[in-house]
Amino acid sequence: MLTCYDATFARVSEASGVDALLVGDSLGMVLQGHDSTLPVSQADMVYHVACVARGCQRPLIIADMPFGTYQESPELAFRNAAQLMAAGAQMVKIEGGREMATTTAFLTARGIPVCGHIGLTPQSVFQLGGYRVQGRADGDRERLLTDAMTLEEAGASLLVLEAMPAKVADFITEHLRIPTIGIGASAGCSGQVLVLHDMLDIAPGKKPRFVKNFMAGKNSVGAAITAYVEEVRAGTFPGPEQLYPE
Repeated sequence: MLTCYDATFARVSEASGVDALLVGDSLGMVLQGHDSTLPVSQADMVYHVACVARGCQRPLIIADMPFGTYQESPELAFRNAAQLMAAGAQMVKIEGGREMATTTAFLTARGIPVCGHIGLTPQSVFQLGGYRVQGRADGDRERLLTDAMTLEEAGASLLVLEAMPAKVADFITEHLRIPTIGIGASAGCSGQVLVLHDMLDIAPGKKPRFVKNFMAGKNSVGAAITAYVEEVRAGTFPGPEQLYPE
């Protein structure tokens, strides 16, 4: 999985073998220049989902639900998720653990596939005290597993695990039936996701530990994305240098 925000990169990603494209609210940072994902609007997401959908046919298109569009009630979440699906998304992603179980069940019961997201959840960055690794404190492993299993039971089809020690991510993955997608988690997850601009080394500022520059030594964006796909499938990315210690 790779983030994508427009038709051109959707075409290149598809040709390079990417299985799923995440139209992420990370666009607020890498496209719009904000310092968080919080300012991204529903209209922004609908626009970029439509752009990506016009650019590819095979990859699964997953759309982030932006901050404030799903937390208030399941009904609000459904109305906004339906807009994203109409624009071309085939699944929506919502951040949060067991507190999102009711919303997840509400959406899936009405035909909207859901990808969950636990660990470091960027929309809650201020509540978490910054972009910090999760899962290191006493009881965190069990808390995160309960969140994961509750979301699975509610009907989530996928689960993103972000910024946690590999042993915690592996523990969660082993206890679930649904696939896990790691970002700064573990090579043992079912799949991986990175922000496109990070792995091409074109995003400004300091990169998270879990990022690898796949553009290094490559002569095209397509070659860089192909290298990413190959390393993920081979289980060689992420390597030890991209993982967080306990």
